[in-house]
Amino acid sequence: VQLQASGGGLVQTGGSLRLSCAASGRTFSSYGMGWFRQAPGKEREFVASINVLSGTYYADSVKGRFTISRDNGKNTVYLQMNKLKPEDTAVYYCAAGRLGGPDLRDYDYWGQGTLVTVSS
Repeated sequence: VQLQASGGGLVQTGGSLRLSCAASGRTFSSYGMGWFRQAPGKEREFVASINVLSGTYYADSVKGRFTISRDNGKNTVYLQMNKLKPEDTAVYYCAAGRLGGPDLRDYDYWGQGTLVTVSS
């Protein structure tokens, strides 16, 4: 599976962005998908995930502001980010794995990352 993330950019505090992650291959629907992020000098952290049954999980820091969704017909997973804060600034990575939970060790395939910068 190859993953291509897009949609990052510069946005002001309180603004919105939608990230997309397009996957290659015919088995997209059989993978759990996740979004992780890594800020400068920090470890990569879980943001949100969606499993094969479209069950979703969110980090506490983004609950109520971010929404993950998937379109199996388009082999794409999305991350709608609203009410953005400066602390959301990071490189965002999408990933594919069998479980689709919050543990990055469960993911086998990673995209290249897309930078989100939230200005104060």
